[in-house]
Amino acid sequence: MAKTLELQFVTATGKIARITVDNPKEPIDEAVVKQSMDQIVSSGAFYTGSGDLVSAKGARIVERNVTDYELV
Repeated sequence: MAKTLELQFVTATGKIARITVDNPKEPIDEAVVKQSMDQIVSSGAFYTGSGDLVSAKGARIVERNVTDYELV
């Protein structure tokens, strides 16, 4: 099962932007995630088509099952 940590941010135009992290270390420490998201916002390192990231909105773990089939 593939797991992804999805970080959700509000942009300058009020839209939601997402940054994903594959295979996050578990258990997730919510305080560390919040602090990291605040650092991402304050660094100004990311720009989206909807403007700069202005605040952290939320975070979640997304799990999905993947089944590959070999086509012959």
